[in-house]
Amino acid sequence: MKSNSSESDTKSPGIKDTQSPSRSLRPWSSLVFRDYTMLWLSGMSMLIAMQLRLFASTQWLYDETGSAVQLGILGAIQFLQMPVVVYGGLLADIINRKKLMVFTQSVSFISMALLTLASWNGILAPWMIFTVTGMTGIVNMLGNSARPAMLPRVIPRSHTTNAVTFQTASFQIGQIAAPLLFGLLFTQFGVTTTFLVGSVFAGVSMIAPAMINASGAPDPDTTAQSKVSALREGAKFVKRHPILPGLYLLDVGVTIVSFYRMLFPLFASGLYGMGAEGTALLGSANALGGVGGSMLVFFTEKIRHKGRIVLTATLAYAVGLIAFGLTPIFWIGLIIVAFLGATDSVGMTMRQAIVQLTTPDRLIGRASSAHSFAAMTANNVGQMEVAFVSAAIGAGATMVLGGFIGIAVVGIIWVAIPGIRRYEYVEISPNEVVADKS
Repeated sequence: MKSNSSESDTKSPGIKDTQSPSRSLRPWSSLVFRDYTMLWLSGMSMLIAMQLRLFASTQWLYDETGSAVQLGILGAIQFLQMPVVVYGGLLADIINRKKLMVFTQSVSFISMALLTLASWNGILAPWMIFTVTGMTGIVNMLGNSARPAMLPRVIPRSHTTNAVTFQTASFQIGQIAAPLLFGLLFTQFGVTTTFLVGSVFAGVSMIAPAMINASGAPDPDTTAQSKVSALREGAKFVKRHPILPGLYLLDVGVTIVSFYRMLFPLFASGLYGMGAEGTALLGSANALGGVGGSMLVFFTEKIRHKGRIVLTATLAYAVGLIAFGLTPIFWIGLIIVAFLGATDSVGMTMRQAIVQLTTPDRLIGRASSAHSFAAMTANNVGQMEVAFVSAAIGAGATMVLGGFIGIAVVGIIWVAIPGIRRYEYVEISPNEVVADKS
């Protein structure tokens, strides 16, 4: 594997790229960089640990109490964690990013270990589940921005899109595999073993960042500022950026009127008259489509107009929503849902890549947290909006309405914020200039 920046390199996070720019990258090309592999391993392990904890907690809670209200409380606890995201972005820019990842994942590891011990001794109680969910959720939010903020220090700029795409695709595969692993562990061995295996993954997630050679130290100019000044600087950067506000508005504007993933039971019943089997098949088709979309991004490496890829994918997504709402045939609905997963994945991956490519290293934590906050807000508001509107006008009509609004949003962003459609990827540092060509 190629080595990365030394620990002493805090001001210059760029990685020497020994690969010819003209040479096509393979999907796994970024894994040749050891530091990136450690960063990816930490994120993948964290994802699996979180999924195992969430599924085991909700299943045990429902089995023990039989109360849907208890599950609602668990969801409310997770919703209340959202404001912490913005402060987490600030932390990623003012303290050592590697240490922040180690600390936040150590809290998850210890919490999972305590749940394992409590279950082993037969004293596991709902209040423990609520406490761990709230505590680990807040701490993870504080550390979430450190991972994307660390990416430019472990991968050369020419590999950024490849690295983001590989990470997104593998995480989506993990989101498919983790529930299957949970099902095997929980049904065959019980909640204690499930928490134990989750603790092992949490331990890997805690150790891997410490094995990264590249520096995690913050920019001295940022640490010299007060936290309020640093937050203002981040907000000012995002506001004046020629691309980022449009990307965030595009995501929020479309997602609020179309968020469907958590409402598959509603659509399975409202559109196709099916129950749990329909929900399962729709969820699987959407997840597989997401993986396919991420794989598709690998073939866009040589396309310089990254902004147009986002706009085109989002437009296709909106058209897919209309088709989904108008389709009464289930197997066609499955194909459309897979298409929605694919186009959503392309747009999401390219948005993340553009944030990385157009943001200076010292501001990436704050810019990434703004992106996360916008996406999480849109998801939560969208889930409520789609549920309420579906109750009023029906599931199919809601998707059709959301599709037409989505098309309008894309058109408005295309005209009102030309920086997105004009953006071309060029081999320069984001500290210099964002390409804005007509």
